[in-house]
Amino acid sequence: MTRILHILDHSLPLHSGYTFRTRAILKAQQARGWQVMGITGGRHVLSGPAEETVEGLTFRRVPSVATSRIGPIREWQDIRALSRGIAAAVRDWQPDLIHAHSPVLSALAALPVARRHRIPFLYEIRAFWEDAAVGNGTDHQGSLRYRVTRALESHAVRRADALAVICEGLRGDLIKRGVAGDKIIVSPNGVDMGVFGSPAAPDAALRTRLGLDGADVVGFIGSFYDYEGLDDLIAAMPHLLAKRPMARLLLVGGGPREDALRVQAAASPVAHAIHFVGRVPHEEVERYYSLIDVLAYPRKAMRLTELVTPLKPLEAMAQGRLVAASSVGGHRELIRDGDTGTLFPPDDPPAAARAIAGLLSAREGWDARRITARRFVEQERDWATNILRYEPVYHRLLGRVLES
Repeated sequence: MTRILHILDHSLPLHSGYTFRTRAILKAQQARGWQVMGITGGRHVLSGPAEETVEGLTFRRVPSVATSRIGPIREWQDIRALSRGIAAAVRDWQPDLIHAHSPVLSALAALPVARRHRIPFLYEIRAFWEDAAVGNGTDHQGSLRYRVTRALESHAVRRADALAVICEGLRGDLIKRGVAGDKIIVSPNGVDMGVFGSPAAPDAALRTRLGLDGADVVGFIGSFYDYEGLDDLIAAMPHLLAKRPMARLLLVGGGPREDALRVQAAASPVAHAIHFVGRVPHEEVERYYSLIDVLAYPRKAMRLTELVTPLKPLEAMAQGRLVAASSVGGHRELIRDGDTGTLFPPDDPPAAARAIAGLLSAREGWDARRITARRFVEQERDWATNILRYEPVYHRLLGRVLES
């Protein structure tokens, strides 16, 4: 039986878009009859046993051993520790293939082990780490750290036996770096449609408690990073209320930009129409989704958002929710304007307000759009079928038919 060892940044029981994609991949591979195991390094910050099973998936943990306060040195110490942990897993579990998932730290830890034991190596890139740092506000494009990280990424890409990326934007960037197109597969973001039944009925008590009775509710549920453009969404609210006086903005989640966003909202002339909920338990998220008429994703235009497709709009469409998003490249791969969602120019609050107001006023077309959007996810972005994209490259790397 084919065994696949996944090298991960972090995993369940932590909840993030990263861990949900990982869960979907591993669960779908289990359903194909393959044996899978994950291993995480020092960036998995949740304490727990050295090996644990979560939702039927087994993960080994390699804790951080870093002693340096200097970022690159600390990361290199953790890479070496993770590499030792991967080597131990290879000796104990004897995988047929190693599948490392970005960031590049995972690839750098796994590559020498794969080469030493002559195990085929697939590197999956969900975002370039240097661009993610810029998007998160922890670095700037062109800095020394940015250039070094990009060079390390290119090194890992060249040495991998095969590459997987989550979207055409990343594939195109790698080809521009000189990577052969036939070395790269696109395994797009998807959702497990098995977990999405009929959308939950609106929670009337929660709606009343939040003061949303009779409101047109625009919402965002996720992490508050700068690249998400939530400042533009808050700036759009005065323009939106001029057209839709009962519009309200519901922001669920938290993150590095939360304090600044709260200050901005408090200073807005329509502060009464902007509601911060904070972080909520994962099992409670569906209650908030049920209150939102339009899920808004106003991502800013930058390399990260132009190249990378997000997961949240797909989840919203799978739940039968209306989606409005900025027309950055990552969104254009997911959303057909006027068909599966509404697109508006990035970094343009008045344009966002006009687009959202138009969608709110066209209630007669909501049901048809919800059906179309959900059908798109079912037909093109369901993990039950997405997982088949890995099989040809696994087959080529292993040189034999995968056992199932």
